[in-house]
Amino acid sequence: MPTYTYFTKDSQGQRNEGEIRAASIDDAARKLSADDQLVIQIKEVDTSWDFIGPFLDEIALSIERFKNRIPLSNLVFFTRQLATMFSAGLTLERSIQGLASEEKHPKLKKVLLSVADNIRKGLNLSDALARHPGVFNNLYVALSKAGEVSGNLQEILDHLATYLENLDDTRRKVKSAMTYPVFMMLFLGAMMAGMFLFIIPMFSDVYSQLGADLPYATQLLVQISEWLSENFGRITFFILISIIALWFVSKTRRGGFVIDAFKLKTPIFGELLNQSILNKYAKTFGILLGAGVPVLEAMALLTKIVDNRVYEVAVEESSEYIRDGFDISTAMRRTEVFPPIMLQLTSTGEETGELSSLLDRAADYYYKQVNAMVSRLTTLIEPILILFVGAIIALMVVVTYLPVFYLGAALQTGL
Repeated sequence: MPTYTYFTKDSQGQRNEGEIRAASIDDAARKLSADDQLVIQIKEVDTSWDFIGPFLDEIALSIERFKNRIPLSNLVFFTRQLATMFSAGLTLERSIQGLASEEKHPKLKKVLLSVADNIRKGLNLSDALARHPGVFNNLYVALSKAGEVSGNLQEILDHLATYLENLDDTRRKVKSAMTYPVFMMLFLGAMMAGMFLFIIPMFSDVYSQLGADLPYATQLLVQISEWLSENFGRITFFILISIIALWFVSKTRRGGFVIDAFKLKTPIFGELLNQSILNKYAKTFGILLGAGVPVLEAMALLTKIVDNRVYEVAVEESSEYIRDGFDISTAMRRTEVFPPIMLQLTSTGEETGELSSLLDRAADYYYKQVNAMVSRLTTLIEPILILFVGAIIALMVVVTYLPVFYLGAALQTGL
């Protein structure tokens, strides 16, 4: 859906400005008028290829995260211990101060001391955490805020620690499933580059001195090797420029959407990524609703959690449908992105009034799916890749050494 900036006035003459997503400019005007606002101006914003803002924001956040690189396991331990100490009756300031004094990680220790100092100065926990976005993400801050408002901070911190543990476990499993294939492909690429750039030219010189007629397969390898040697610099430059250009395109709304859609459609790994995103979505949504966060606020947080433009757009469209009066499951169904199991559990949760618990079940289901897929991948892909890489290297070696079988004839020809 396109985005529109608007300028309205309410019944008291109060000026309101902002952005709204709608199917058309007339639809945007109807939505604003339905809220008893007098529409003064509506203008469509062309953000299709706007990458400067998101690019600068991401750079700033990346710098902050780089400065405060903290293992997720340390954050899980801190959250669990804070929940325990707070439930035992200690104040937040004293609890965080004590955890900071025992913390071994120097960067986390510094951040915790800063948080404790800000709480001592009168800030809420959520406000103090929000000052360190490189360590505590939007979900962490939002749940802390919900716990403060509801008076159930200890329980929410427990849920948050469990969520982070599951997230860390899921992330580790997905990385482990993808690390080996990526390593094998890089190894294969390095081996082929070495063969084409160094080994085959050496054999080519020997064969040319002997004056032997090379088999066609060997001639083809030699020609490829010569072409790569002559154009290696240009090829490397082109690859680097392509990577940089692709990275810039990924920062645009449309470009990022296309790239993320391609990732989800990748054979095998796309399904693994899809299951992982659904696990994160369901778990986060369930925790937010269980903590008393309003649905639309929860949806706004989910767009920053899913880490995929396809699902970001789907969540944004769901929010608009919910704002228009649709229930959650219907809004999700209209996006045509969420699978039937997720939709069915969401619909059942709305009907029974147990949406947060059923979302938690959905998260457990997708968590098990991720584990099962990782097990199958590690069982099947590793031997297949070993055979594939071995076959490619063996083929190149055989083709390279093929003229050796005719070495006697080649020597006689040379003599």
